[in-house]
Amino acid sequence: MNQLFVAILSFLFFSSCNYLIQDTSVTPIARVNDNYLYQIDIQDLISETTSKEDSVLIVNNFINRWATKQLLMDQSMINLPQEKQNVFNEMVNQYKSDLYMEAYKSSIVSKQLDTIILESEYENYYSLNKRNFKLNDELLKVRYVHVDDLFLNIKALEKKIKRFDSVDKKNLTNLSIKFKSFNLNDSIWIKEDVLVAKLPILKVKNSKVLKKPNFTKLQDSLGVYLVKIEAVLKTNDIAPLSYVKPTIEQIILNKRKQNLLKKIQKDITIDAIKNKNFEIFSKN
Repeated sequence: MNQLFVAILSFLFFSSCNYLIQDTSVTPIARVNDNYLYQIDIQDLISETTSKEDSVLIVNNFINRWATKQLLMDQSMINLPQEKQNVFNEMVNQYKSDLYMEAYKSSIVSKQLDTIILESEYENYYSLNKRNFKLNDELLKVRYVHVDDLFLNIKALEKKIKRFDSVDKKNLTNLSIKFKSFNLNDSIWIKEDVLVAKLPILKVKNSKVLKKPNFTKLQDSLGVYLVKIEAVLKTNDIAPLSYVKPTIEQIILNKRKQNLLKKIQKDITIDAIKNKNFEIFSKN
């Protein structure tokens, strides 16, 4: 048996070095009943850097696994009742059909689906379905900075965070390299628990700080926190459009996708009837 594997490996080596001219891809190297394992099935198992000993082991293990699989399959065909085999065959055929059809439909959708959504479409859908967008979490619009307690002129920093005009925004952005952490984009709604995860000190103070628009200055061993809550939305409030926009986008695109697939299925049937590739025979 070892001589056989050495011969196989030598054959592979010389093939990779272009020493052989004839096509050996259909050369059988093992057989289990009526099933054959061919040279081409193992040609990618071994690289030029693989040692002779490792190559023999790799090929040997592969052939044994292949043989075991084939023997089990053959035994299952002998021992399983025909009724069960018929069920399995139908399942395999159905899976194959589904696989091909889904791949084809995905290909068509990726080419033909219009993914551009106008702002008016977002607004119209949101307006008609507001009641479906009740919040499960509290949301906040917030800006904050976290600095070392030795940070120079915290009073001036506090004033900028509170006022936050165009000049303040620019100054704070320039200073941000000195902050331990910060968020200056207060136009985006974020979940309360996300904010608390970023600023754990709020976990203790959230009963006061996070329940309404306000400014607060907090301090712990890690530094000073300047937090300005711009707006708060409670659980069961209607979510703002900006927050649910990604959800609406998926809803609109999914609806377009379903309509496109229905059109494809309808068109393909009409074309088949027109080209006489599909017909229903009368029972009469």
